[in-house]
Amino acid sequence: MENKTLFDKIWDAHVIKSIPNGPDVFFIDKHFIHEVTSPVAFLNLEKRGNKVMFPERTVATPDHNVPTIDQDKTIKDQLSRMQVEKLRQNCAKHGIELHDLGTDHHGIVHVIGPELGITQPGMTIVCGDSHTSTHGAFGTIAFGIGTSEVEMVFATQCIMQAKAKKMRITVDGELGPGVSSKDIILYIISQISASGGTGYFIEYAGSAIRSLSMEARMTICNMSIEMGARGGLIAPDETTFDYLKGKDFAPKGAAWDEAVAYWKTLKTDEGATFDLEYHYNAVDIEPMITYGTNPGMGVKVKDHIPTTEGMKESVKKSYIKSLDYMGFKPGEPMKGKKIDYVFVGSCTNGRIEDLRTVANFVKGKKKADNITAWIVPGSREVEKQAMAEGLVQILEEAGFKLRQPGCSACLAMNDDKIPSGKYAVSTSNRNFEGRQGPGSRTLLASPLTVAAVAITGEITDPRDLIEELALEK
Repeated sequence: MENKTLFDKIWDAHVIKSIPNGPDVFFIDKHFIHEVTSPVAFLNLEKRGNKVMFPERTVATPDHNVPTIDQDKTIKDQLSRMQVEKLRQNCAKHGIELHDLGTDHHGIVHVIGPELGITQPGMTIVCGDSHTSTHGAFGTIAFGIGTSEVEMVFATQCIMQAKAKKMRITVDGELGPGVSSKDIILYIISQISASGGTGYFIEYAGSAIRSLSMEARMTICNMSIEMGARGGLIAPDETTFDYLKGKDFAPKGAAWDEAVAYWKTLKTDEGATFDLEYHYNAVDIEPMITYGTNPGMGVKVKDHIPTTEGMKESVKKSYIKSLDYMGFKPGEPMKGKKIDYVFVGSCTNGRIEDLRTVANFVKGKKKADNITAWIVPGSREVEKQAMAEGLVQILEEAGFKLRQPGCSACLAMNDDKIPSGKYAVSTSNRNFEGRQGPGSRTLLASPLTVAAVAITGEITDPRDLIEELALEK
């Protein structure tokens, strides 16, 4: 019997038909949609005279360009208002479950899927959004698709897809104080580059990965796409099962026992082979921050921006262009650079654990005067939990502005934009030119590092403040 990887097991179970020298016809278990990539797909579907084949397998929520203030009022931006209204109309017309603005389960699509228990091990999941890879934390094959593919899934519940190559990234050992899953993934991307995963589906393994909570695992898988990978996944285990048990859409009773028995088989067989493997030691990973205009341009917070010494001429030109955009120079230290904004949120780090981390760190302190601090929960559920736990009060007393759920300043398709020329340290997933607003300059970091920056007003290693607090006690 062939030894299979986790990816093989899920993939092979969903192939309807293999086309010789071509892609597979691949069945999709769950299809998440939002207001930006679905309107044209619905329009084309109807032009062809088709209907949504399995509406019960589709879940919708508006998130990308919704305002995060006054969500109970009419959306001011005309395009945003039109797209959200179209989503409502299309969901009503086709019988699709919609978690609309103001409802109990509204939020970012990649936050509400897991927290409702819709995302389950062994599934195939797609969405018209590149960070669909988030759901891979549950042992799923999850990836982003384009608008024409959204239409294809509506009509057939299948997609034409070539099977990706397989990579395994193993991180063993114990993480040091102040080091989180965001630091793990930023470290990995800095090692293999923003294109190092191109053509691969990545399985994350090792004792450091197994030690992570589900929310932390989602952060890792979320940013798989930032190294060019098709997606990332982690084998389900007791942590996964404990997280899912009792959630709204999780199996109940005998069905739960049956599901868990199957989920336990979802792991890479001993002796299964990967096309490429990387191994890292957790002790080498420290708080990270990006300095350039792609997520691969990252260093340890305590380190300096790399110099151009030994760099190929073909690379040097784009490297200098990136630093010029950021207003940085090769060889400069990262610590001490003044920052204007901090943003905590997005499908990468907008979950309750992230808000807890920030609140625990800033409790009893005040943000620096030069900092504008935005904190945006990933869902209504996160927002309600943060209020119930007293986190909102702590954050507001520290000077953070709490907003309502949405993608917010992660991609600035809404009103939450970082002004041109300003620096933002962000928990989101991309630091491309203008990502958080035209001319904005984004540095990616963990929620803990963002909290430290908020307090000091400059790039700070969170461990320095942790040590100061320990000495004070």
